[in-house]
This record gives sequence, C-alpha cells and structure tokens, in this order.
Amino acid sequence: MKIVSFLPSATEIVYALGLEDQLVGVTHECDYPTGARDKPVAVRSALDMATLGQEAIDLHVREALHAGKSLYAVDEAFMKSAEPDLILTQDLCQVCAPSGNEITTLLKSLHKKPEILWLTPTCIADIFDNIQSVGDATNKASEADALVDKLRERIATIKNRVQRIRSCPRVFFMEWLSPPYCGGHWVGEMIDLAGGLDGFAKKGGDSIRIPWEAIAAYAPEMLILSPCGFDLAQVIEQAKELTTHPGWKNIPAVQKGHVFAVDANSYFARPGPRVVDGIELLAHLFHPEEFEWTGPKDAYRVLDREMLESLAASK
Repeated sequence: MKIVSFLPSATEIVYALGLEDQLVGVTHECDYPTGARDKPVAVRSALDMATLGQEAIDLHVREALHAGKSLYAVDEAFMKSAEPDLILTQDLCQVCAPSGNEITTLLKSLHKKPEILWLTPTCIADIFDNIQSVGDATNKASEADALVDKLRERIATIKNRVQRIRSCPRVFFMEWLSPPYCGGHWVGEMIDLAGGLDGFAKKGGDSIRIPWEAIAAYAPEMLILSPCGFDLAQVIEQAKELTTHPGWKNIPAVQKGHVFAVDANSYFARPGPRVVDGIELLAHLFHPEEFEWTGPKDAYRVLDREMLESLAASK
C-alpha cells in the first residue's frame, strides 16, 4: 500500500503504527519523527509567512480565506506519479491542511482514484478513533488498538493523581498570541485532565479570538503560550508581542513568573499520539511537585520577568 499524508499528525500516526515504509509523500511541515523529513513533499504552503509576525500571519490567512484562496498547494504532478492507494487528510480546519474543495479538485486530476481517509478530531476520543481508523485502513488494527490502550493507560494515571490535588490553577492557554485566541477542540480537555482550569477554552470547538481586556480581567495564574504551528524557539520569539498589552505586568501569571512557552507543534497543535505527552507536560507545569517531566528539555521554557523584559526591549 502506498500512503500520502496531508497532515503532520497523520504522518506521526503512520510512523507509530510501523507503516513508514509505505509512506510515499508528506507535507512540508512533517518533521516528526526525523525520518519524515526525508520523504517526498506532496503539499506545501501557498503563502510565504516564514518571516511574518503573528498579526501579519493572521491578516494574510483571513484575507486568503475571505477571497476563497487555498492556503496549500498540492503537487499534482507528484501525486499522479506516486499513485497513492490512500490519502490521509482532514476537513476540520482550512488553515491546517488541504481540505474539502482542494481534495475534490485533486481527485479530478488523478487517473487512479485513491481511498481518502478523513481525520477530523475535535476531542481526545476522536484522536484515538482516528488512530484506529488508520489501523483499520492499513491492516494494522491490532497495532492501533495496542497503541490506543497504552495512551489511555497514561491518561488514567494522570487522572488518578490529579484527583488527589485540592486546587487547580487558573490558566489561559493561548493558541495564538497576537491577536489572542483561546485553546480549541481537544486542548480544553487536555487542560482539565492535567489539573488546570481554563475559563476560555472551547472544548470540542474552534478556538476564538479573546479580547485582551477579558484576559486581563480573568487574571490567569498561568499563561501557556502555544501558537498553532510554532516550535519552542518560534514561540519565544513571538512572545515579545504580548508585553505591550495594557496591564500586562499586572497579570498574576507574569508577576509570579508562571508564563510558559511550549512547543506547540509537538504537543498541542497536532492531534496524534503526542497529545498525551502534552497532557503530561501540562500536569508538570500546573503541579510540578506532583508530576515530573521526563520528556525533551526543549519542550517548554519558563519566561520569567527578566526574560520578558529583555524580549520587550528587543522589539
């Protein structure tokens, strides 16, 4: 079977199920596991946003979508030559990957019609269902079931320990920094499981823009900076945009040094097996005395007041 993945999360699932030898095409964003970087690229971004700030990216994306333009370019010549049997894609977010109309256009150009598996999760249970759906479509059902069982066991361990904790910190998870957006879809559930309380998170729904005045009034005790599509170094660089907001220095999270930049790509933005790592990371950030983080050291960074002032001065 020849598989093409239009999603970084789908690529991670393919590797987790031991199907990497059957993966013949990926997106330009597929960078995990490292072997995915060597696969042929079938999909690239149609917009060059590598050097843009968060506000400029937000504006470009909104203008493109309003004009009916695609944010992704599918290499039709490659797809014709690759002749995949299975394409893994989504119809949840036009910003995340090629979706409905783009897939319809692509299929019209292909001589051999592949199976299309739509992965459209809105919660953690859906993510696990997606893993099992990929397993069913690739004769890896038993491997998918075993993987999901292990992931559920890890979540159960966290839940049992969180139940013994008396207080939950008031959190604001930022899925975009400028303008601010709350966490959407599975993120709110991750926060709950990790023992936090986010009054703005949209569980099972799209993230939405939150006025800065509302965030300041909410007075979060912890800020999690996790702009979708960014790794840790990029998040730290973009964090300077927050420091000019009115009342920034008065927010409890800033005063207490509880502002955390996290690797959004690895642990939160991609609905694959590593969302469980993301729950474990949040549990450590919320309750470090109860949960140890044994994952990569570059998973997060504490942005204390000194660093934030330095970032602000560098603008």
